[in-house]
Amino acid sequence: MATVLIIDDSPTEIHKLTQILTKHEYTVLSCNNAEEGMDAVKRDHPDVVLMDIVMPGMNGFQATRQLSKDGETQDIPVIIITMKDQETDKIWGQRQGASAYLTKPVSEKQLLNTIAQVERG
Repeated sequence: MATVLIIDDSPTEIHKLTQILTKHEYTVLSCNNAEEGMDAVKRDHPDVVLMDIVMPGMNGFQATRQLSKDGETQDIPVIIITMKDQETDKIWGQRQGASAYLTKPVSEKQLLNTIAQVERG
């Protein structure tokens, strides 16, 4: 099954997403900030990254942009999962290279469908 890396500074959100994903036999890795997440993406080459936006230090938009511009990581789809639900945020996320944009709280069905879509390309 696919490996999913969760990058989010909320332990509650990481726990919730991990429960959903492990129930559906995904391998789950997690980091609580974008800097650690960037290292983990390069080290572990996950199949999909779930990226929060609002985090201390580097934000999720900046991390997504770096991943999408790096030849080593540009093929790994990034799904932004955030509380920011403005249309301008969604457009900005796509411009940074995100494959999809979901607003918290995310339902199990919505999460699994979106991961399946980005995995297929």
